[in-house]
Amino acid sequence: MRRDPRVLLADVDRAGADIEGFIDGLDSDAYVGDKRTQAAVERKFEIIGEALNRLHQAHPELASRVPRLRQIIDFRNLLIHGYANVMPIRVWDYAANHLPQLRQTIQLLLNEPGNAEE
Repeated sequence: MRRDPRVLLADVDRAGADIEGFIDGLDSDAYVGDKRTQAAVERKFEIIGEALNRLHQAHPELASRVPRLRQIIDFRNLLIHGYANVMPIRVWDYAANHLPQLRQTIQLLLNEPGNAEE
């Protein structure tokens, strides 16, 4: 049985909302200086990447509608497997400049009829 894609999409949206909450009121310098916020944001990006990877495996036609899907999954892999090479300013850039567009896309997909398992 394939997992309901709405669950995966909702996981992405929730993790994205958490990231936005974590960085609210911060600038890049404050983020880079805050190890606790960095850890929280990185963990949520890991969840986003894993949920999108599972979506890609179970529902490739739907996942293909997510812009930069491969880059997001690769970013998750970097965070987990290449942790020693993670640059906080890069994570900040993704959170501040790319996450809002991803969430907008995910929310559109969540609201489309037919994106549930029958």
